[in-house]
Amino acid sequence: MSDSAGGGESGGGAGQDSEADNEPPQQPPPLLPGGAGEISKEGASPSAKRLRMIEEDVGQDQVVEPVQRHEETPTQPSSLQGRPAQRAEGAGDLLQCEEGGHSGKGVVVVGEEGEYHQNGEEGPKPEEEHNDDGSAESPGDGQQLSLDFTQNPQMLTGSWTEYSNLPENYLKGCKWAPDGSCILTNSADNVLRVYNIPPEIYSYNWDLLPEMSPVLRMAEGDTIYDYCWYPKMNSLEPDTCFLASSSRDNPVHVWDAFYGEVRASFRPYNHLDELTAAHSLCFSPDGAQLYCGFDKMVRVFHTERPGRDCEERPTIVKKQGQSGIISCFGFSPCQSVYACGSYSRCAGLYSCQDGTLLALLPTRHHGGLTHLLFSPDGNYLYTGGRKDPEILCWDLREPGRVVFSLKRNVATNQRIYFDLDQSGRYLLSGDTEGVVSVWDTHTAPPDGNEELLQPQLRFQAYWDCTNGVSIHPFMPLLATSSGQRQFPWPGDSEGDSASDTEGSGAVMSQQDTRQDNVLTLWWAGPLSPAAEGSQDQSTTAAEA
Repeated sequence: MSDSAGGGESGGGAGQDSEADNEPPQQPPPLLPGGAGEISKEGASPSAKRLRMIEEDVGQDQVVEPVQRHEETPTQPSSLQGRPAQRAEGAGDLLQCEEGGHSGKGVVVVGEEGEYHQNGEEGPKPEEEHNDDGSAESPGDGQQLSLDFTQNPQMLTGSWTEYSNLPENYLKGCKWAPDGSCILTNSADNVLRVYNIPPEIYSYNWDLLPEMSPVLRMAEGDTIYDYCWYPKMNSLEPDTCFLASSSRDNPVHVWDAFYGEVRASFRPYNHLDELTAAHSLCFSPDGAQLYCGFDKMVRVFHTERPGRDCEERPTIVKKQGQSGIISCFGFSPCQSVYACGSYSRCAGLYSCQDGTLLALLPTRHHGGLTHLLFSPDGNYLYTGGRKDPEILCWDLREPGRVVFSLKRNVATNQRIYFDLDQSGRYLLSGDTEGVVSVWDTHTAPPDGNEELLQPQLRFQAYWDCTNGVSIHPFMPLLATSSGQRQFPWPGDSEGDSASDTEGSGAVMSQQDTRQDNVLTLWWAGPLSPAAEGSQDQSTTAAEA
């Protein structure tokens, strides 16, 4: 209990300190330039610092290997230092800091051989040395980090052996950590896995990329309903490195993202004083509260106070409001408002202060909502449902008006995630046919009638269902996950006793399908970052 309380308070303190500075971090932390480099490569002194700190607490022999692997990433320290501080200032400030066209400020990311900027500022490429005058020969002048969907993303690496040990161990989504240091996955074996980014990605040594292996495995007791990162997670501050998960017939668990142990539990009880499981989870943007969705009810726990004490916010009052199980959450980046999606096929907007219902959007979906997202400017809400082919874009300035819809193939009840990039321009989603679609939302007519927006790019990521898509917070990296429950065709169960020709073919087809349970990393930036020349040459190479 005390560990969780410490984590919440420590995370909040870090955010308040950053808030007082009132500026997005523009320079590397002071520890980076001349620390001990004995654990990893150049620029990894925070890793050594944290190793020493952990050794003093619990002993080196217990934790050296996972901590080293968690800190392999050479660009991690400065990116971690910057992003939680921006989040702490409020979502509106975060968006203005992260969008290159708003404030002109960017996050400096320190790599093995130089530094480069996130948001279009001029900076050297990570694989090039500085010139004598401090500049660098960079084909894109810092544009390497912008998403580029003029061609299909390039597959870098992934994890597939991890999910082949058990039959039908399909994935159920993937989520980047808020600081971009690692990826979290959920799968049918009820295990949450954490993967670090391979360090070769930062130096563009893609030919040397090995298969990814998880550095942590956290096993829940039953089917995992939902999971989420602590929004101010910072790998330089271990107290802030945790995530929450909810599973059937279990309380909400808070997992330590360094050691894979349960740090605390939140225990929701129903009106019969029976333990009940949350169907959806989401931390508030400042990380101080954890919102949990139930049948016609939202319960709000305080992160620093684990236990059973919570605030109950019914979504139906006097037979008015939003019915059904609250299946997904989203917080507005610029207002004190959150959205709830439910299996009753509608979404509602609520006040963060007391949970007052502000607006109930019309029922337009054909299935229960499984995922929703606010646009970075807070003016639009994207919603998607199960067995529903549409993602709808709602204009929240005129609640109830759909600006445009996006078509995807969703033929099952499985939750199919979609994601927006930091600028709000590109929306990506998979479908049950394994195709990933990319829509440019800026091509929609601003004041036109509702229409179907055509995708800018579609590519076949898997032969099986692509259920998870997550865009890296500040690099042109995509993470996708695949798999779904397979139902054998009539006669497949007799494959062992059938003839060699027909029976073996049926068995092989199922094995091929099971092998498509994969976590994959994709590069969605320029494909030739190491080539010397101007941005025009890079563009020519990409078009070729």
